[in-house]
Amino acid sequence: MPTDSASRTHGPAIRLHADDNIVVARVDVGIGTTIPSEGITSRSQVPAGYKIASRAITKGEPIRKYNVVIGFAAADIPAGTMVHSHNMAFREFDRDYAHARDYVPVQKLPQAERATFQGIVRADGRVATRNFVGILSTVNCSATVIQRIAAWFTPERLAEFPNVDGVCAFSHGLGCGMEMTGEPMALLRRTLAGYARHPNLAGVLIVGLGCERNQLTGLLQETGLAESPLLKTFVMQDTGGTRRTIEAGVAAVQEMLPHANRIVRQPVSAEHITVGLQCGGSDGFSSITANPALGAAMDILVRHGGTAILSETPEIYGVEHTLTCRAASREVGEKLVERIRWWKDVYSVGRDVQINGTVSPGNQAGGLANIFEKSLGSSMKGGTGPLMEVYKYAEPVTTKGFVFMDTPGYDPVSATGQIAGGANIIAFTTGRGSCFGAKPVPSLKLATNTPMYRRLEEDMDINCGEILDGTASMAEMGQRVFELILRTASGERSRSELLGLGDHEFVPWNIGITG
Repeated sequence: MPTDSASRTHGPAIRLHADDNIVVARVDVGIGTTIPSEGITSRSQVPAGYKIASRAITKGEPIRKYNVVIGFAAADIPAGTMVHSHNMAFREFDRDYAHARDYVPVQKLPQAERATFQGIVRADGRVATRNFVGILSTVNCSATVIQRIAAWFTPERLAEFPNVDGVCAFSHGLGCGMEMTGEPMALLRRTLAGYARHPNLAGVLIVGLGCERNQLTGLLQETGLAESPLLKTFVMQDTGGTRRTIEAGVAAVQEMLPHANRIVRQPVSAEHITVGLQCGGSDGFSSITANPALGAAMDILVRHGGTAILSETPEIYGVEHTLTCRAASREVGEKLVERIRWWKDVYSVGRDVQINGTVSPGNQAGGLANIFEKSLGSSMKGGTGPLMEVYKYAEPVTTKGFVFMDTPGYDPVSATGQIAGGANIIAFTTGRGSCFGAKPVPSLKLATNTPMYRRLEEDMDINCGEILDGTASMAEMGQRVFELILRTASGERSRSELLGLGDHEFVPWNIGITG
């Protein structure tokens, strides 16, 4: 994590660690620009966020950022030269996982001293941050029907239910043409069940077609879901087809709305907040501002008894040893390594995906050379505390503190798994400007730099670029993010909610064969 002094510098470049052989351009650096703090002169045109060799680096030498290896010099690199994918090679290197070596238990605040927010307490004690009625499809074939049911409930028709945040449909492209047994079907079903049980849904309607592989009866039996006045089901082929199922669905939701409206927010402990951590459109400043600031906020949340879910397995690859060394046990650390190996040795073999080296064009343009460098920043979102548990995709998250969930790096798929696992807030850092929502939970956008924040201010919730500008310290920004999370959990609308985002970002992970 950067020190405040490093982040506050107004010089042309930022040193992140005493043992690094690169610095990061704080602003655009021209050829011939002197960098007094390093005693070097730039030999390149270096965009803001890109790396500059702070000394001569010989071919094959590790390139270090935060004193972590992010690649190897592909040629001799003179001091003052820009360092990026053109002169930095990506290759494997040995890492010491040191399972649980640095584990230190969190010193949680006494219950009476913990922060509170205005939550919605369900009858069974679960705590919600929003209050929706949700409609789920078992299969893509019932997607249009559930979308039509949700669309019927316009703001005008919901006006008499002011405590209901909306009626939302969660349609997807799976449910048939897939394996009937095994992990692909189990994964889909636990994702659907996670949403059906989510405290942010006061009532749930599940709609199937009737002939699909993901049979409604099988879904209910396998996941332990049971019909009730607040969990209703329809099968289109039994109900009479498209029009009749839409009419029946509208009537079923209408019966749920009076109950859903009977809620009162009340003070509850911050221990009931579970944050799904996301990053997208990352840039060279992600690891200097927004990601460590979010990590600082998560350290605060965990001390208050809450939970932070780090995910996007391909985006911790190369720095996973920085997590395993602070795992609560060897078993927890080995669970994380097993997930990494599955991605590398099974899922991604021979495929042009980022875990095999190359990050997206937007990441490249933002100054990130490869997945090791991106992972370095991505992992910071979880903070500095111990890794308490590792979960498979969409598994219920029951352990408090900092945990990891195995997901792809694609944000909608990753966030869907986190929400199914119980996340009731999504915190999303971005340097290039990702625009994202995640019903039925609020999504907060953390900008890494001031120019992008100003350009996309309508989509951004907080400007962590102030760390770079020298107007806020890392600790101050972490506290601000934590307080924003509390206000948002209490009902304050995020920018993505005000824009109406989140209707189409339910994307369960498709890991199986389609055919």
